[in-house]
Amino acid sequence: MKSEDYGKLSLLEKAFEQKNVSYFISFIANSKDLPLLLRVHAVCMLEHIGDESAVPSLCKMLKEDSSPLTRHEAAFTLGQLGYKSAVSALVASMVNDPSPIVRHEAAVALSSIGDDTVLSELEKAIQDSDEEVSNSALIAWEYLSYLRRNRESTHKQARTKIRL
Repeated sequence: MKSEDYGKLSLLEKAFEQKNVSYFISFIANSKDLPLLLRVHAVCMLEHIGDESAVPSLCKMLKEDSSPLTRHEAAFTLGQLGYKSAVSALVASMVNDPSPIVRHEAAVALSSIGDDTVLSELEKAIQDSDEEVSNSALIAWEYLSYLRRNRESTHKQARTKIRL
């Protein structure tokens, strides 16, 4: 990093203290040529702020950032945030990203979000040529299948009680 980059890091810290999501959204949009530390740090801070308005910027970073590490962190943060608005971007990365660490993290993030509508996409990712991606997709598929079974069982029990 250059000396002026440390000033940018200081500004990130101040924006984090203020929970200034708008600052981070703008920062990410203009971070293409910035050092990896700054890009990754901005993404991690958004996880701790927890605001859904950051999801579109994180999804864009997940799709477009040149660094697999930054895309991985974007997928992780989207999973930790847990908003269903990130699901389509995570599915696209799980299936299409050239980096196995990003595909792996996208599968894990989908599991964290808990949206069982992605089971068919996870089934495809179970066939991934990378073992870690395949295993992550399998774990996510099993967990989301479990959630679906529990939800359906609860609905069935509730309908049975109503009839009695």
